[in-house]
Amino acid sequence: QVQLVESGGGLVQAGGSLRLSCAASGRSFSSYVMGWFRQAPGKEREFVASASWSGSITYYTESVKGRFTISRDNVKNTVYLQMNSLKPEDTAVYYCAAALTRARLQSGGNYWGQGTQVTVSS
Repeated sequence: QVQLVESGGGLVQAGGSLRLSCAASGRSFSSYVMGWFRQAPGKEREFVASASWSGSITYYTESVKGRFTISRDNVKNTVYLQMNSLKPEDTAVYYCAAALTRARLQSGGNYWGQGTQVTVSS
């Protein structure tokens, strides 16, 4: 079992930055592929970014490439999402997720956090 708790969301102006954190508790954090998803009002949940067990392999959805960076600290059992150059269309609830493989993560993940709201004003 893995419990995930996100933090760091908030209200920011367009062009600003936020860093989301996801603290994990439970066993074997470093065994899990970690990812971030988001869901805007009236839209389906979408994949944002993922990081491999070591953090050395990362993937991003096209719309955030060059602006967002995912990283993880396996000592602190935490995964981060640094979001720069934020746009109003980035407004959503952001969720942290964990799965044993990237494929499993992309298909829905095994564990989810409760989400943190990010609002970008124009």
